[in-house]
Amino acid sequence: MKVNRHGRAKILTIEEIQILFSDGLQLERDRVLFGVMLFTACRINEACTLRTTDVYDRRGRVMDEIIFRKQNTKGKLATRTIPVFEDLRVLLTNYSINRSERYLFPGRLEGHIQPDSASRIFRRACISVGIVGASTHSFRRTALTQMSNGGIPLRVIQEVSGHRNLGQLQKYLEVQPDQVRGAIASLSMLSPGYGDGGDQCHEILIDKITTFSDVEHKADIIKL
Repeated sequence: MKVNRHGRAKILTIEEIQILFSDGLQLERDRVLFGVMLFTACRINEACTLRTTDVYDRRGRVMDEIIFRKQNTKGKLATRTIPVFEDLRVLLTNYSINRSERYLFPGRLEGHIQPDSASRIFRRACISVGIVGASTHSFRRTALTQMSNGGIPLRVIQEVSGHRNLGQLQKYLEVQPDQVRGAIASLSMLSPGYGDGGDQCHEILIDKITTFSDVEHKADIIKL
């Protein structure tokens, strides 16, 4: 968990996300900005530098994919296109911004909102609703971890995240305690049948060896 800007940004719960968007983030621009981060798993700089033409077509309609330009990505490795999730489409459709603006999230004076300013807005929102250990990077970690927990292959998640390799991506993903408990619980299928289940286990073993052709071999196994 992040403390005084040190450590890893926490994974947000559904309840924390809901309260952030309902009570913590006061401006529509901020809700759309962090909604973009949540539903595309992008970095703060990638969201802040989005142009309106990366999101809206010439008629002002939300496109099917958001474009994250190569020059604004970490390491400037490649341009990414991310499908627009329905909840994000609603946010962007209702976003009251002049579609002729150059940037999707304009700054106070000119250009786009700066990542540091966006981070301050987020920290204030977290304080106001009592969320500890989160940063703007929490949206990215939360989104990628949710995909992983949902069984999405890492190679597919990598296409969304833009990580150079799977090793970098795996550092973002968090294993929850209930997942560890579930992993251990899955070992129940290996049970040798102690206690009341012992007789049943023995019957299953006998049943499995009925297909053997060597009767003497059967007897040897049953003695086990």
